[in-house]
Amino acid sequence: MRLVTIKTGKGHHVAQLSADGQSMRLLKAEAGEAATSMIAAISSWKSLTPRLEGLLEAPLALASVTLCAPIPRPARNIFCVGKNYHEHAKEFAQSGFDSTAKEVVPEAPVVFSKPPSAVIATGETILGSLDPTNSVDYEGELGVVIGTGGRGISKAAALGHVFGYTVINDVTARTLQQKHRQWLLGKGIDTFCPMGPAILTADEVPDPAKLTLKTWVNGELRQDAVVSDLIFDIPTLIETISSVIALEPGDVIATGTPVGVGIGFNPPKFLVKGDRVAIEISGIGRIENPVG
Repeated sequence: MRLVTIKTGKGHHVAQLSADGQSMRLLKAEAGEAATSMIAAISSWKSLTPRLEGLLEAPLALASVTLCAPIPRPARNIFCVGKNYHEHAKEFAQSGFDSTAKEVVPEAPVVFSKPPSAVIATGETILGSLDPTNSVDYEGELGVVIGTGGRGISKAAALGHVFGYTVINDVTARTLQQKHRQWLLGKGIDTFCPMGPAILTADEVPDPAKLTLKTWVNGELRQDAVVSDLIFDIPTLIETISSVIALEPGDVIATGTPVGVGIGFNPPKFLVKGDRVAIEISGIGRIENPVG
């Protein structure tokens, strides 16, 4: 099942997206707070599931509403992982923009965060002009949405804490990332976290390692990878983060980007005004954002 957040004149609403992506069914008011908050829906999903069909309204055309990020602002924590595909770790090390460590492949997950103010929906504009260094880059990533929170989650139990999966563009100002080293100012810029279009529930993804990710810039295929290429898999990331930070329902983990980002080219292919970046993950859907 794919869940989306839409916006009408009455505010945010949670809805089930149809298989063809052309229509959706809103959660009725009888669902309580879950009808208007994706985080509330995630938190109460187990109790909603047995009676879900009776809680859904008649279908509406998706074109008649505004699609938001599935977990819109104010969102929960957005944990990101750097250098988590082997070939991308190599291209990053060779690019001259990696000022964080001497090793090419990290010994442990490199974890940082993005603020909720970075989150935007598919179709919204990435404000590249907020980067004074003109070094805006794209990073297509699989986002893991936490369902059941906890601290000290083991790898063996980790996937049981996952609610579902979404698509993320970890947009980055490369020169700022290099200058400030800890990456927050290079990656946490307003609008630098497109997310969506939906959350694909975990029951639809028996093995997330088999998901495929593709990124296009102006129609040119730049990234094409399978999630099984991750250096540190999803259970390892959940175990690592939860060992020191309690995860909560609605938290999102961006698992890292594969080879093919702009700094992997010589010279780098940074994004400029008018470019369009599209990212698609099998089963979840596609986000596409213009740069402005």
